[in-house]
Amino acid sequence: MDDSQAAVLALEDGTILRGRGFGALADVSGEIVFNTSLIGYPELLTDPSYLEQIVVMTYPIIGSYGVPSFSHCDEHGIPLHFESETIKVKGYAVHTLSKPSHWSSSRTVDDWLHEEKVPGVQGLDTRALTRRIRTNGTMLGFLRVSEDAIEQDEIGSRLKQLVDPNKEDLVKKVSPSEPVNHVSNSDSTAVIIDCGVKYGILRRLLASGVNVVRVPYDYSVNDILEFEPTSVVISNGPGDPKNCQTTIETTRELMETDIPILGICLGMQILALAAGGDTYKLKFGHRAVNHPCLDLKTGRCYITTQNHGYSVDAGSIERTKFDVRFLNANDKTVEGIQHKQKKIIGVQWHPEGSPGPYDTEYLFDQFVKESSKV
Repeated sequence: MDDSQAAVLALEDGTILRGRGFGALADVSGEIVFNTSLIGYPELLTDPSYLEQIVVMTYPIIGSYGVPSFSHCDEHGIPLHFESETIKVKGYAVHTLSKPSHWSSSRTVDDWLHEEKVPGVQGLDTRALTRRIRTNGTMLGFLRVSEDAIEQDEIGSRLKQLVDPNKEDLVKKVSPSEPVNHVSNSDSTAVIIDCGVKYGILRRLLASGVNVVRVPYDYSVNDILEFEPTSVVISNGPGDPKNCQTTIETTRELMETDIPILGICLGMQILALAAGGDTYKLKFGHRAVNHPCLDLKTGRCYITTQNHGYSVDAGSIERTKFDVRFLNANDKTVEGIQHKQKKIIGVQWHPEGSPGPYDTEYLFDQFVKESSKV
């Protein structure tokens, strides 16, 4: 890390923060969001749902256990400490970047970001910045790391060029172009409509004993059915779910079959839209590993890992064949929906808990078990 590198993080409301740069010399723009997790930055940085976002960490010290090796994999060859093959965040903002002291570290966060051409900034009061975002809502902004300081008038000019990435088809950028097979020597096959699936979901499904096939987000129903799936999973992914019109239509057609379906995060939102429900943008989203969710059926509260900026409108579910099954205990937003007759369920959080608590990991085993009864 070169302490001589200048960095500026500027928000569309005119907030300007200067710090020390790390990672790559670059100028990037995107949606500025915050995450309150204490751990799991390798998973966070590689999570496809963060595409086109500049992530602000509220925990003051990041990087203390370095970056593990991609060679640490499960029995199916899926890396254990990452959620995709590359960094997906557009930029990274922390209070203090720590030098690692851990046996599993293969490199520093600074080196990793530099190799993948992602800029970072440290030396900011990230908690004060988080309070601003909570008050004003998620904002667009840019992050520049350079050898020379950026002048004030140049910042103003740069802010006028910001474009909302949520108006783009972001899922297309993180979905595979061809099917990808993960064989578990099973008679059951789960097809994942891959909108940017996390490796943690793959690991957990494979651990449940099913074969997994990842297909592109715009794969047709007929092509999906050729795999003779015993279940279908609609994955997490970036951006506004209403931009996923092809996936929504495919989901609508799949819901007419008797194939069990599980929607995770963006996947739940797509389920709701396919059923005739509605979604909306949250003021500042849910991004952490400690969100409490209430099961309205059992009364039990689970602690969950979350990363989403959109939510399902609870009132809109009343005109569908779904019931609201889970609610966020903090703000009462919808966290889960369940079909009234069919084996179709969606959850807004990440039940694979990677990183984070494994309270709801049972959902995968339950889903696979129910799928085998079809």
